[in-house]
Amino acid sequence: MKILFDQGTPVPLRRFLPGHAIDTAYERGWSEISNGNLLNQAEQAGYELLITTDRNLRYEQNLGNRSIAIAVLMTTSWPRIKQHTDRIQAIVDAIELGTYQEIPIE
Repeated sequence: MKILFDQGTPVPLRRFLPGHAIDTAYERGWSEISNGNLLNQAEQAGYELLITTDRNLRYEQNLGNRSIAIAVLMTTSWPRIKQHTDRIQAIVDAIELGTYQEIPIE
């Protein structure tokens, strides 16, 4: 799966998602564009999943007609996220295009 990490998504997470092609918004030069434009650019570039920590994304954007799947990590804390990488990997492997999913991290 072709995955884009939004700003705030801990880059070390990429090591725990084997078999996926992962880029960051920063690497693509998209770190300063708005969420709507980011989603458009990501879809046009063939990304299938956006992993973000932006909890407000679903309230700020109309996600109903999107082909890209969106997974929201409910924290930016890498030490906390690292404890849940198996669950995150399972969610990423099973997510369907065009869906939105929040991933709670305790």
